[in-house]
Amino acid sequence: MVAMESDSELDRGDAAPAFELPGTDGETYSLASFDADALLVVFTCNHCPYAKAKFDLLNDLAAEYDDLAVVGINPNDADEYPDDSFEAMRERVDDGTVAYDAYLRDETGAVADAYGAVCTPDPFLFGRDGDEFVLRYHGRLDDALNPDDEPTEYYVRDAVDAVLAGESVAVPDRPSRGCSIKWPGE
Repeated sequence: MVAMESDSELDRGDAAPAFELPGTDGETYSLASFDADALLVVFTCNHCPYAKAKFDLLNDLAAEYDDLAVVGINPNDADEYPDDSFEAMRERVDDGTVAYDAYLRDETGAVADAYGAVCTPDPFLFGRDGDEFVLRYHGRLDDALNPDDEPTEYYVRDAVDAVLAGESVAVPDRPSRGCSIKWPGE
């Protein structure tokens, strides 16, 4: 397990890169699938302890905010990491471990690459601007940097509250920390 810190190609104000990915529910999702004022895209997976430590927070966010869509995208190589297979993703949803608005499979890693994601979890918060979503915050979900740490500050909640209030996000972008993405074919 190699801990990485995120460093995105996207800047605040940039449009969310388009995607069309299969979800664990059998549907295909794109940005247009989400009718919300804010969209939290988190590159994540099943096996990484850093990602697993944030499941409950992401589930809570999905349940608490009506105008926020929480979308998990798993780009990891399922051949090398069978726990990140599409079937294993479905199992996490079926047993309630993952209760996001959508849990999507990025089989080739192309979407993660387009976003500049490097680790799991790697969160990107977008706000609606007309017909598109624009980046408003890219950074840590909270101040717990290690899987066993207890968070005391929830940066993502402050950022979501600001986006939904139509305000600029005062929370500075801080690199997320997690396992490196296991790129398919590497």
